[in-house]
Amino acid sequence: MNTPSELLELSLTQAAALVKSRQVSPVELVDASLARIAKIDGDLHAYISVYEQAREVAKAAEIMQAAGHDLGPLHGIPIALKDNIALKGLRTTAGSKVLSDWLPDHDATIASRLRASGAIFVGKLNMHEFAWGGTSDNPHYGAVKNPWDTSRFPAGSSGGSGVAVAARTCWGAIGTDTGGSIRLPSAINGIVGIRPTYGRVSNHGIIPLAWSMDTAGPMTRTVEDCALMLGTLAGHDAKDPTTAKVPVSDYMAGLKHGVKGLRIGVVPGYFFHHLQAPVEKAVRQALSTFEQLGAQLVEVDIHNIHGNISAQLTIESCEPSTYHQRWLRERPLDYGEDVRTLLEVGEMLLATHYLQAQRYRSLLRQEFMDAFAKVDVFICPTLPFTATPLGDMKVVIENGVEEDMLSAIMQYTGVPSLTGLPSLAVPCGFDNDGLPVGMQIIGKPFDEATLFRAGAAFQSSTDFHLKAPPV
Repeated sequence: MNTPSELLELSLTQAAALVKSRQVSPVELVDASLARIAKIDGDLHAYISVYEQAREVAKAAEIMQAAGHDLGPLHGIPIALKDNIALKGLRTTAGSKVLSDWLPDHDATIASRLRASGAIFVGKLNMHEFAWGGTSDNPHYGAVKNPWDTSRFPAGSSGGSGVAVAARTCWGAIGTDTGGSIRLPSAINGIVGIRPTYGRVSNHGIIPLAWSMDTAGPMTRTVEDCALMLGTLAGHDAKDPTTAKVPVSDYMAGLKHGVKGLRIGVVPGYFFHHLQAPVEKAVRQALSTFEQLGAQLVEVDIHNIHGNISAQLTIESCEPSTYHQRWLRERPLDYGEDVRTLLEVGEMLLATHYLQAQRYRSLLRQEFMDAFAKVDVFICPTLPFTATPLGDMKVVIENGVEEDMLSAIMQYTGVPSLTGLPSLAVPCGFDNDGLPVGMQIIGKPFDEATLFRAGAAFQSSTDFHLKAPPV
């Protein structure tokens, strides 16, 4: 099973097992990855930089393996990074003109951990400029296109990461998530992605968006792959004081334990309010699948959940504007118009707005923590609509009414972002146009293992994650 097309259809864990048993070489995987990028990415624009030198790294990985040196669970596996993650000596742009020539003098901590586990970087991925937006329509490096329908958007801000994985150009990617930027493109592109608990993964060496909500995590084709990758990333980092000194679980250990007796929380007045019919249908069917697997649905009332979009937009406006304050004054025309406008709006908000939003976060988190006495996880849609046409900044969700894309897109992803809770995005269906629908599984702090267990059980009974886009 060594033809490039067959290799590209392997999951990450399958490819890693074949490398470990020496049935497949790292060189074969890297060659297949780079050839696939060269063939299709001219249209998709998922990559900002492609690393041909990955072939030399793959040869070294092969020599090391032959000498009995196994670096770790990702030995020889081609991985791509969102371009706001620093790699020493390699251009890191954050999707911007401002940093178009920046060469970091260090690796981000998560990049170092991936290298240490044997991963091979094949490129840096396109994104919404400075991660401040949800479309990945980048004015400097091209609009990222959805591989299921290239006339549609891939979501963002980690749009390149979502497309790269879905289009089989690499076996896993890293995204960053502030208001939903891992989960949104995971749902729109039909893949798996996790926003870990805030403090679970180091942000050292990552260009920030909003410090109090930023995190990074893996994006893959299967839950198992996602669990494997997070295991290499998670853990305290002395270089990032926001990381928690909480032991890291063996995320692979419980993947086959099933969900019998698992209590799934649903907030009926919010989780199934104001969303497109195909999204509601797919997520409700997913909940039915969980019930058939032995889980129990529990309705929960989160009294103050309806304020989350306003609070998120307030924080996600103020904090980026603080970081960009100097550049915005010195180089305003180097920003894309949409991002420049958002940064300017952030400077107009008052300290009272910001502090009230932070107070709301504490209230919402406590309501969820109280609810976890009754449930083990929550399940809801990832976003209320499927992929919209490229360039659209309005979306129709119901009753033919157009509304602002940025607010609508955060309807569900804002909850884990504000509360700091972990959330796993899993594909759960398709709409009438064949576009993916995703759900998110939200868990207790540092309980990513339960999210992976639930997601793996769902994927063991469904085949949505096995379907490939037509590129």
